[in-house]
Amino acid sequence: MAGYYDEHTLIYLNGEFVKAAEAKVDLFGQTLHYGYGVFEGIRSYKTVSGETKIFKPEEHYERLKQSALALNLPYEYVTHDLIAATYELLRLNDLQDAYIRPLVYAPANMSFNKNTVSFITIQVWKMEPFLGEKLLRVMTSSFQRPNPKGFKIQAKATGHYVNSIMASQEAKSAGYDEALLTDMNGNIAEGPGANMFFEKDGKLFTPSLGNILPGLTRATVLDICRESGFIVEEGEYTIEDLKQADAAFFCGTAAEVIGWDSIDDQSFGKPWEQSLGKKIQEAYKNKVIEKAITRETEPISKLGELV
Repeated sequence: MAGYYDEHTLIYLNGEFVKAAEAKVDLFGQTLHYGYGVFEGIRSYKTVSGETKIFKPEEHYERLKQSALALNLPYEYVTHDLIAATYELLRLNDLQDAYIRPLVYAPANMSFNKNTVSFITIQVWKMEPFLGEKLLRVMTSSFQRPNPKGFKIQAKATGHYVNSIMASQEAKSAGYDEALLTDMNGNIAEGPGANMFFEKDGKLFTPSLGNILPGLTRATVLDICRESGFIVEEGEYTIEDLKQADAAFFCGTAAEVIGWDSIDDQSFGKPWEQSLGKKIQEAYKNKVIEKAITRETEPISKLGELV
């Protein structure tokens, strides 16, 4: 059971709360055979007030809907109802700091024809640091992100993550903590399950949309940068650009914000504790637990704009 559930764990399955150990899935399902399903990764936190709060639930469930529609999966679920069911599921499993995994999956269908129905499940489990808590040794992967003309790259589809699994396993087998994938043109794309930013000369840079998943944590980081006056540029960047950087970090729902130690064994010039990424990491943690921050000094950089 890999620690995700035990005999008492409850899941949400098509409108009902059932024991995870007793739940059934159709072995003829199109999702199981072809990777034809969509999912979300969502986090809940115990806030400073002691409440359980799901971070950006509306945005996550809206993306779940859009992912399903992009893949022609029927979707008749109501966001408000799914959020309420998720809070109840957390309560039933006595969880506050948790990972939440909704999955929309297809019925039995061995053809490539459209389905007339879909099914939904939501699972929750206690969340440990997804990529650990130390700085990451990252390796440039031999795998590239799929051609966006071959997939709905903006959809969080189950089958897309075979690419992520292969890249991550390759990096870990080589002694690294995680992989960095490039796009079909050889430019920096993202990690197996996270977007990335790097810092150079007091500015932040991140791959533009088009060949990457438009991450919700990425959007939150951009919001933090606007609030903090950090200048961010979106564009196309090479591995060589990255190797000249002062610092770098991944960001994602599971990963949150986590700094890098090195890329391909090449360390960065600025200590992580002095980087913009560290400040963003702290601001993100405060945001998800709803900890108000009172500034005693001016922001460390002049007000910039997103370009």
